[in-house]
Formats: sequence, structure tokens, C-alpha cells
Amino acid sequence: MSKKGENIFKRKDGRWEARYVKGYEVSGKIRYGFCYGKTYREAKEKALIAKIAVMNNAPLMGKKRNWKFEFFCNEWLEMQRCEVKESTFVKYELCLRRHILPGLGEYYPYAVTTDTVEVFKQKLLLEEKLSPKMVKDILMVLHAVLKYASRKHPGVFAAVEIQYPREEKKEARILTLEEQRRFVNYLQTDMDNCKFSILLALLSGIRIGELCALRWENISLEERTIRIDSTMQRLKDTSGEDKGRTRVVIGNPKSQTSSRVIPMSESIMELCMKMKPDNTKVYLLTGTDHYMEPRTLQYRMRRYTKECGMEGVHFHTLRHTFATRCVEAGFELKSLSEILGHSNTSVTLNRYIHSSMDFKRDNMNKLSDLGL
Repeated sequence: MSKKGENIFKRKDGRWEARYVKGYEVSGKIRYGFCYGKTYREAKEKALIAKIAVMNNAPLMGKKRNWKFEFFCNEWLEMQRCEVKESTFVKYELCLRRHILPGLGEYYPYAVTTDTVEVFKQKLLLEEKLSPKMVKDILMVLHAVLKYASRKHPGVFAAVEIQYPREEKKEARILTLEEQRRFVNYLQTDMDNCKFSILLALLSGIRIGELCALRWENISLEERTIRIDSTMQRLKDTSGEDKGRTRVVIGNPKSQTSSRVIPMSESIMELCMKMKPDNTKVYLLTGTDHYMEPRTLQYRMRRYTKECGMEGVHFHTLRHTFATRCVEAGFELKSLSEILGHSNTSVTLNRYIHSSMDFKRDNMNKLSDLGL
């Protein structure tokens, strides 16, 4: 169904007609262009492509092979604006503006080949010194653009094979049992809202953005649960005139499975009973209506760990430590995966479970119990 102001109508012959501004006469009169489709969506997409072409001074007619790759990138990006979360859109835009367009934007479709993409990849790795993970993310966006362009404009691009760089798996920092006990004691000494919230994250595996957006109304002492239904991020502002600025955004969690309910342990329950305020609308981190953003919380975390004499500890270390302690305690993997908000157990196994040497040794000693 068409929306008011879109200039999309259903014709008497059953087709949909979408009107867009093509230009202006000398007198100032608007010149309209028209696109047609069997469905409302088809007509709308054609009109959107035409609008993008006008914005980029690209020809609406003629050989698409003479259009530069920048046109197809902008077309794909505009299509994503209403299809993905704002944080994902910002990530796509940064990859395009900072890397793909400067490196490949001036190429014509026939010049975007497997070889040119490989040269582009090596430049990112060797000259720009980007990490393999970052380069892989950029190439995945490039692949999405090429896949879209090949589907929307068949015959314009040749088949391109992309070889992703191999990522070196780094061992995540995990708090030892001694470090964890020391840190817990530190947080419990002169405990305030911030220290309490960090301790809660250590005991539940909550992400930093989820913790910053968490209010007391999400905690039920009666049901002994913590409801995660939002997250906080600082994103590049793509809506205002000054697009170099950033802004704090509170929205839906990272993924569908990230919206979850976490049962409380006895230790969490005791902490919450001790710290719960009368006003449940306030944020956990501040105890007020004003939030603390992730960047500020990271500064606090850095100061706390430094005072505890611990190095290389970041907020995400708490999440890794929680998952590892759960496995060492014999947690059922499916339950742990749901508590962490993962889409499947393989994510939990591959990214967040890091057994300590003592735990590995205990498991090896089980062979001795069997006489092996």
C-alpha cells in the first residue's frame, strides 16, 4: 500500500507507477520521471535507483558498464538504510566511505575483477596495516555490494572470487580465580552503583552496552530474573548536517537471541536486594534518570583494574571470565548459550569458553582414574 508523499500510485491497468524528481526547467518547473512495476515494491525500488542516479549524476539510460563502481555502492547502501539496524548501517557506511570507495570507487564494472579485489585486499593489509578481522569485514561488505549489483544489473559485472584473510586466533584474557576474588573484594568495598553494576556483569555475562541501558525495572526480585531488552551504543551521526559527530543510541539488543531473560544466582539476588532503590525507572549504573555511556564505563573499569593491580583487562574480559567459570562449574552448554544471548552453542564454544590450565589438568587426570 502506498504511503502519503511517496508519489506511488496504482494505475487502472493494474501496474504501479512511481514518480521521482528528474530535474527542473529553466522556469523552475519540476521535471518528473516515471517508473513502473507489477508490484508497489518493484516500482518503489526502481524509483529509488533512479533518484540515486540523479544524485550521483549518473546516466539513467545508456550502458551501465560506463557507470563507475561508486554508483553501485551508493545504490546498495541506500537500499540497506531501511533494511538493517542503525548500528549495522553505520558500519556499512564506514566501510564504504573509508575503504571501498577510495580504493575501488573510480573503477568501471569491467575493471572490478578477482585480481583487482586481491590487490585491494593486500593494500588494506600491508599498506593500511588493518587487522585481518577488519579487512574481512570490509570484504564482506564488498561481496554484498557485488552480489546485489549482479542481481539487480545482470551482465554488468564479471564473476569475482574473494579470498578472505586468515584470522589469527588470539587467546582471550581471562581472570584467574585469584584475580577474580581480588576484583570481587575490591568492588564490594565501598560499593556504589557503578561497582555493583560491574560486579553484576561479572556474575551474569552481560555485555557493556546492555549494562549501560539496564534499568531497575528490568530486574524482578519476585521472579529472580534480569530482562535484557535494550542496548546502548555511541554511533556516528548519519542523520544531521555534521556527520562527523557521534551520538548515543539506545535500541534493540545485538540480535534477536540477545533479547533474553537471565535467572539470578543467590549471590546476584543478595546484591540486588541490597542495592535496589525505590524508583525502578533509574539506571543501574547511576541510580538516576541519567545514563552512563559505554565509553565512560570503560574509563571507570580501567581505573578499577589498575587499582587492583591487573593488566590487560577490558570490560569484555568479564564476559569471557563468566563463560569460562560456568563451564568449569559443569554448566549445561545450551543453557549457557541462552544466558549469553548467542544464536547457537558453537558461538559459545568457539569464542567464549577458555579452560584454565588447572581445569585442563583435572580433566587429564580423569584418564588416570581409568587406569590409562
